[in-house]
Amino acid sequence: MATLEKMRHHGVFLLVVVGVALLAFIVGDFLNSSASIVNAERMVVAKIDGDKISAEDYMAAIDQLTEVYKIELGTANISDELNDQIRQSVWETLVREKVLATETEKAGMQVSQKELSDLILGDNVHPIISSRRAFFNPQTNAFDPAVLAQFITMLDSEDAAQLPQEQLRTYKLYWTFWESTVKNARLEDKYTALLQRSFVANDLEVKNAYNGDKTQVDVAYVAKPYFAVPDSLVSVSDRDIKKLYQQKQEQFAREASCDVKYVAFPIKPSETDYAEVEEWINRLKEEFSTTDEIADVTNSNSDTPYKGQNLAKNDVPEDLRDFAFAGKKNDVVGPLFADDTYKMARIVETGISLPDSVKLRFVDVAEASMPETQVVADSLAALLRNKGDFAAMQQRYRGGEAWAREIELDREVAEQAFTTPVNGVFQQKSMGGIRIFQVVERGAVVPKVKLAVLERKVIPSSRTQAQIFNAAKQFAAGCANIEEFEAKATEQNIEVLTANRLNINATKLRDVKNSRQVVRWAFEAEDGAVSDVFECDNQQIVAAVSRLVEKGYSPIDDVKAMLEVEARNDKKAELIKADFAGKSFDELVAAGLSVDTLRGVNFNMQYAGAVGNEPALFALAPLAEVGALSQPQKGNMGVFEFVVLDKTELPADFDENEERVMLTERMRNSVPYLAIEALKKVADIQDERYKVF
Repeated sequence: MATLEKMRHHGVFLLVVVGVALLAFIVGDFLNSSASIVNAERMVVAKIDGDKISAEDYMAAIDQLTEVYKIELGTANISDELNDQIRQSVWETLVREKVLATETEKAGMQVSQKELSDLILGDNVHPIISSRRAFFNPQTNAFDPAVLAQFITMLDSEDAAQLPQEQLRTYKLYWTFWESTVKNARLEDKYTALLQRSFVANDLEVKNAYNGDKTQVDVAYVAKPYFAVPDSLVSVSDRDIKKLYQQKQEQFAREASCDVKYVAFPIKPSETDYAEVEEWINRLKEEFSTTDEIADVTNSNSDTPYKGQNLAKNDVPEDLRDFAFAGKKNDVVGPLFADDTYKMARIVETGISLPDSVKLRFVDVAEASMPETQVVADSLAALLRNKGDFAAMQQRYRGGEAWAREIELDREVAEQAFTTPVNGVFQQKSMGGIRIFQVVERGAVVPKVKLAVLERKVIPSSRTQAQIFNAAKQFAAGCANIEEFEAKATEQNIEVLTANRLNINATKLRDVKNSRQVVRWAFEAEDGAVSDVFECDNQQIVAAVSRLVEKGYSPIDDVKAMLEVEARNDKKAELIKADFAGKSFDELVAAGLSVDTLRGVNFNMQYAGAVGNEPALFALAPLAEVGALSQPQKGNMGVFEFVVLDKTELPADFDENEERVMLTERMRNSVPYLAIEALKKVADIQDERYKVF
């Protein structure tokens, strides 16, 4: 009872304590949830018509297209420039697919699995598939449906388990990319076909199109260009420019951008670094020249390993060729220095005569166990020796055929490939199975050597890199704003570089590799701010924001120079027109104006001769009377007057149906491009890749 009495006396206090505890729990849970929501939102790289694209999906698409490029180009390395192209291509594809999906779903359009299968394996394979060299028959060098079918079957067959997981992953990414591309291309074809059917030229358009081509004239014209009138004769006020700006404002719409100035401190070797490498190679010369373990000495010291390969003349670096093929065994040359590299070479063996290259064909075999694989491999090898059908083997097993130089092959393969006679067969085992080789042809026999090369490229030492970083750090630390940044650069005679109108998703500053971090900083910084030091590839960068531009319209000051030229030309046109007034064509020519003749001018023309693009001339000339002098006309390049010399009417009668068909076809041909661009223009596209990348 006493306990209950105490609780009654302290009831309000207990309620407050419990309430605070509950509030803390709710707020804590809310904050954790909010943090999760914020983090999830930050991982969204785009919103297209409300549909979110995650960073994970975007990166997966980039990874997929990268693997596709590697297979298509036959390379394991992708350049920075190509990486940028891949990122942009993925973005454009995502936007295209999303805006198209929104419209096709409304229309109930889809591509069925049966339809897709027909486009891939049917009688009319889509050109996207049939143009892939991965599905070409090496014998015919043309697309082969059997090769394609074999590839698709392999992806889900028991043989796939024998492939390295990374290789299988790459093949699947490659195939799903092209399958998806075909599906989306088909969907787009359907959508644009639907739109094209809705385009039919009306009667007025048909009549105008015919009339536009019907009358053709030959004209003589005189012109006075705007530049022939001194600028001092006209004055352009701020009011004139403002008026023109208001008329053309929509032309000046712009995205957010940033102008950056930066200085670079190249990370390059010091004189001490060069001296140390020179001392190192001289210290090794005696051992390199006399050792019986040349492979061990070379491979434990050199940037270039010694593989014991037989090298033809073209396989040897140009600066060592004369030495390699004129010297004798154990001769040594060097140390030599070129391209920041110290090197010396030793002839390990000479007097070798072997083909410069061989043509090999191969078949890969991988059964459930190695004994089973060996049985099949021996059987196929026997068939090859007896001129078996190699193309048939390729349909059952993966294979290929190509010329190869010795240095392009693994040493074990090369040793057999270059000593086995034509039609000879040999095998190589690996963890994945057995590869059977057959020598098809041998190139010309040439002299070869074994050459050990001990070399080391001079690179900046950690001590040198620290000195360069400290110099950049001191530069950045002494700059509170862009004015001090520029002053200090001038004082230290350091070139200030510029990267203007950077987009928020720009991957780098001009050609500075790995400089996306600087772009990201610039858009988060304030106008005039100076950065800390950024290491970008082989240089230290200090940047300053010279200008931040928000999304909207270019301010009048930015386009003032262009508008001033246009406004001045308008006023010059009035002066020229006044000068032309009351003068005959001959008088204008006598006054020194340029004169020229145009043949076959009609209303539908867009460009002609030296006059270029002058719509006013093309519109008025066909309507003028022969021999009549026109009024002065303001054109793009100046003011002109013309006289029609001759007028011709098309002899063909007006065929409304034929004209309608041609005009409708012309209109429909523009639909595939214009339709997607129109969808993108009206779509709500929020590009937020900058949040993550």
